[in-house]
Amino acid sequence: MNLKNKITKIHYDKNAKGLILNILKLLSNIYTFFAEYKNQQYDKGILQPKKVDAKVISVGNLTTGGVGKTPVTCEIAKYLNSKGHTVAIVSRGYGGKLSNKNINVISDGKTIFYNAKFSGDEPFWLAKNTGCIVITSKNRYEASKYAIENFNSDIILLDDGFQHRKLYRDIDIILIDSVKQFGNGNLLPAGPLREGIKNILRADKILVVSKDTDHSNAENFAKHIMQKYKKDVQVCKIEPDYVYNIKTNAKLEYGAKATAISAIGQPEQFYNFLKNYDIVDTVTFDDHHQYEISELSTIEGNIITTEKDAVKLKEFNFDNIYALKLRTVLDVQNLISKD
Repeated sequence: MNLKNKITKIHYDKNAKGLILNILKLLSNIYTFFAEYKNQQYDKGILQPKKVDAKVISVGNLTTGGVGKTPVTCEIAKYLNSKGHTVAIVSRGYGGKLSNKNINVISDGKTIFYNAKFSGDEPFWLAKNTGCIVITSKNRYEASKYAIENFNSDIILLDDGFQHRKLYRDIDIILIDSVKQFGNGNLLPAGPLREGIKNILRADKILVVSKDTDHSNAENFAKHIMQKYKKDVQVCKIEPDYVYNIKTNAKLEYGAKATAISAIGQPEQFYNFLKNYDIVDTVTFDDHHQYEISELSTIEGNIITTEKDAVKLKEFNFDNIYALKLRTVLDVQNLISKD
């Protein structure tokens, strides 16, 4: 087990002990100071978020990746698009080769201009699955202005925006994984938290994400969060739908043998969704990993991966790669309404 995997294991082990954790906690104290200092500057009005001439909806979370922001962002974008809005999804563009110091138009809503390797897997997948404008940039304010001025966007959908307080938002939505929750409760790098749990009070809406076929635990956890923080809490159900060949779209029959591979934030939940298949091995890469053809050519038989990974693997033109299609169930209308 490499150091990164050891640290990830520590993040979600409330009983973890040892030298590595003690060192990480020292570093967490430094991270916590700066995270809290930044939040205090905004909370006290010393720093002011910048406004743009459009409605801004932020989808984010308190912890590190893998919670389900991408499918939720997709559902919101499709819903708003169906209502006649001109939606621009603005993302930082993690994992892409394009410099996020620039404003990169990944899609104008009709044409996708970059592949997943350059745009990043999530922006490319969102462009492909929403039919919306997708822009990546570190400067989300300037990127939002660009979308408004050049595409007449009236909705800015901020992907992974909860900690990006420079841009004013009309609705702040945070996601919480129903199983992982807040991990060991520590801030980075000793835990998965990007900021203290108390900052959940800053959110307008909370979405408890259940990646399972039994959602009872998620529903109970949502009630707990609602009672504790007096916030509007919903459950988002992300379930396995079917597995299809990324080249031919043919469905893979239940019971088929396959190797499962992934490069996502929480791969174990993806693997759990493949219980209807005979998974002979699992291969896990770091989140946002850029695949090499040599990493796949040694795998015999069927390969099942995530749709996020599939957008990068499709360029290899293999016949044996399948992707798991997920079904996302949530009440978008209620989620994006603000009383």
